[in-house]
Formats: sequence, structure tokens, C-alpha cells
Amino acid sequence: MAKKSLEPLTEPMFYILLCFHRSDMCGTEISSYVNDLTDGRVKLGPGTLYSLLSLFQAEDLIKKLPPDGRRISYSITERGEQLYQDEIRRLEACLSDARRCSYER
Repeated sequence: MAKKSLEPLTEPMFYILLCFHRSDMCGTEISSYVNDLTDGRVKLGPGTLYSLLSLFQAEDLIKKLPPDGRRISYSITERGEQLYQDEIRRLEACLSDARRCSYER
């Protein structure tokens, strides 16, 4: 399990890990995919993106793949997948609570 400092995931963290369910990706692909998926609501600037990619590597949530020319891609690790699934369960519980609360009114 990842360090508690990564839980709960921030929105940029969540979307970066989500990207790897589509395929292995490089930084520019991650940024573009998140922007498209969220209709521009979540924008990952280079500083945020590459800082989080470095943090995720240090925490063994993702791994850097062998370079393809100048392109460096990443893939999710088992540990990263577990953290991502834990976050989905946490978010689902939050939504369930919100729905239950709105029905009580």
C-alpha cells in the first residue's frame, strides 16, 4: 500500500492513474487524454504532471518503460492499481452518502 500522504488522491493524481487503464502513456499523451476526457475541466500543466510522475515512480505506483527514441512512457504497477481501486471505492462511498443524504430531505 502506498504511503498515507497519497491518500486520498488529488484530482490530478486520480486522473493520471486512470490514464493507464487505457494504455501505457508518455507525459504529453497523459495531459492530452485528461484534458479531452474531462472536457478541459482538469488541466495538467507540465510542472504538476512531471512532479506527480516522479512521485509515483518513487512510490512504485508507476514504472518508466524503456525509451522509444526520445519518448518516455510509463505503466501502472500492481501497487498503483491497488491505490487506484481503493480511491474508486472511496469515491463511490462518498457518492453513495451524498445520494442517501439527498433522499433524506
